[in-house]
Amino acid sequence: MSAPGTIVRVAALGDGVSEDGRHVPLAAPGDILRADGSIAPGPHHQAPPCRHFPRCGGCQLQHLDDDSYAQFLTDRVQGALAGQGLEATVRPPLVSPAHSRRRATLHAERRGSQIVLGYAEAGSHALIDLAECSVLHPDLAAMLQPLRQLLGVLMTGKRGVDVHLALVDQGVDMVVIGVEAAGLVAAEAISAFGAAFRVARLAIDDRDRPEVRWEPDAVTVTFGGAVVSVPPGAFLQATAHGEAALLAAVKEMVGTPATLADLFAGLGTFALGVSPRSKVYAAEASRDAIAALKSAASRAGRLLVTEHRDLYRRPLTVAELNRFEAIVLDPPRAGAREQAEALADCDADVIAYISCNPSSFARDAKVICAGGFQLDWVQPVGQFRWSTHVELVGRFRRPPPDTSPA
Repeated sequence: MSAPGTIVRVAALGDGVSEDGRHVPLAAPGDILRADGSIAPGPHHQAPPCRHFPRCGGCQLQHLDDDSYAQFLTDRVQGALAGQGLEATVRPPLVSPAHSRRRATLHAERRGSQIVLGYAEAGSHALIDLAECSVLHPDLAAMLQPLRQLLGVLMTGKRGVDVHLALVDQGVDMVVIGVEAAGLVAAEAISAFGAAFRVARLAIDDRDRPEVRWEPDAVTVTFGGAVVSVPPGAFLQATAHGEAALLAAVKEMVGTPATLADLFAGLGTFALGVSPRSKVYAAEASRDAIAALKSAASRAGRLLVTEHRDLYRRPLTVAELNRFEAIVLDPPRAGAREQAEALADCDADVIAYISCNPSSFARDAKVICAGGFQLDWVQPVGQFRWSTHVELVGRFRRPPPDTSPA
């Protein structure tokens, strides 16, 4: 048994937990909590790679080495399942590398003549002016200083601004939220910025609806060989590595079904990427996203039917779900409680459930398993590296009938 002051695990919010139950910020497994409250670093405590840690609220776990970070991901999934009385095989986590985040939302504010651009401090609304970022893809990080210069023109008041960045097929796509950018000076600044830094698209959102102000070529992403138009600010998986890991796991789970449903389909990561030979039904609440998916499927000649449908207000019924051999769902962090109730009673052979919240996943998994499904295995995916957010995908199937003699 470890000594009482030895850190034995990392809790859900990132604190180290000692053998005797004390929570210690910025502690890693194997650290020793001294009598004066300081930490003697252990074998899993690494030097944080970013100068802004731990002030910056973007990361909570840069002090963990790779082994202890992977164990944190595993513990989060196993703990959430155990809290609902469930067990399943939890596979070793697949962790996205540093400098691979392809989407992010930064915050900006004016301090006199200076534009501060970055993330909020941990537990505060104060902003960190990013000089570096160990998670951002280099193509996004390279935009930090040019963006400050552009925002110096566009931010005419003291109101804070958000900047959504994403990597698409054509380069960096961005939405600046909270400015009007009216007049000739703003228009010229946007055009000069777009041309000088080869921006794929720049849209201005005055908190009503994005208006594209620079887009030399149509902005797209590609899923399963199908090219999809991207509405400004649309959801993408956080890293290309994470997307590939989730897609590979879902393919392993569902195989090549004759009929497949993709619920909370977004732009079609799974509807287009899982099985080109399957007949696919895709449901999504975002009108822009489902329209883009429908057009992409038509151009690619896919057997895919789309429906603009809010699955929280109107989940698929059991009768509707029974049309599909396999079902994929990727709901927001809140999970899919209402849809899970119908899934529990449906006749599908297999369900692949992608989640960015182990707690809501486990809650819904309990409902699905109560209907006779079995949770075979879960694949954690660490695409939010060094944060406490955990992505995962779990496989549910109905056990084969018992044919043994009575």
